[in-house]
Amino acid sequence: MAARAYWQGQIRLALVSIPVEIYSATKSGAQVSFKQIHEPSGKPIHYDKVVTGVGPVDTDEIMKGFEYEKGSYVLLEQDEIDAVKLESKKTLELTQFVDASEIDVLYYEKPYFVVPADDLAEEAFIVLREALRRTKKVGLGQLAMRGREDVVSLKPCGRGMVLETLRYADEVNKAQGYFRDIPDDEPDADLMDLAEALIEKKSGAFHPQDFHDRYVDALRDLIERKRKSKGGKIIEDKDGDAPAKSSNVVDLMAALKKSMGGSAAKAEDKPAAKKAPAKRAPAKKRA
Repeated sequence: MAARAYWQGQIRLALVSIPVEIYSATKSGAQVSFKQIHEPSGKPIHYDKVVTGVGPVDTDEIMKGFEYEKGSYVLLEQDEIDAVKLESKKTLELTQFVDASEIDVLYYEKPYFVVPADDLAEEAFIVLREALRRTKKVGLGQLAMRGREDVVSLKPCGRGMVLETLRYADEVNKAQGYFRDIPDDEPDADLMDLAEALIEKKSGAFHPQDFHDRYVDALRDLIERKRKSKGGKIIEDKDGDAPAKSSNVVDLMAALKKSMGGSAAKAEDKPAAKKAPAKRAPAKKRA
């Protein structure tokens, strides 16, 4: 467990208060960062604060400004901004409970582990955790941490619980603007059967350790090879690995059957039904 909690306080449900501690549930991945270097000298490049028509300025001359119209700013002192920040509350009051499916995945932002603060809090903590689990509900509330207030959700997670900060409604784009032109057609039944069979064939347990950042791995490999080459340029021709260009017109049925590895029954293998011979029209009688 982390040495220092991100937040300490209590969860309140009506008249019940549960002392808890919150720890960040995620960490930054292994990223490769670059600096801009002056090639002739091999030294890093620095950035100066520059004003157009004035030149470099001192940091004590810099203020924060909000552009309320083009070229016009409201200037704010740092202490004025600090006065607006909310004090961190020591209580998270659960004011509503909803089904987890009601919260769109777009609203979830950052997860935190929630644990009881001490032995005395464990009983009430377990009761709340199991009540949420049995009712399949998610608790909602608002919590001020580090100068801002977030909407948060609370749900069971193993022996503990997870608190997740949620985005506000005005922070999420409406999906209709992006999905409007996608037709709302009923898919072909045979194609649906093949697609579902393919999904079932590739279904399995989620093992996050099976996935890793291949781009970071490739960058680290490039850096190591570059270091050993004493600065020689390393560019590999990967045209041979590029997939051949194909037409945008795809036989979806054939592609799905190929993905299934031939396990799907081929409709074209079925014998065609024989057509009944056409009846001849009766001969006309001669006059």
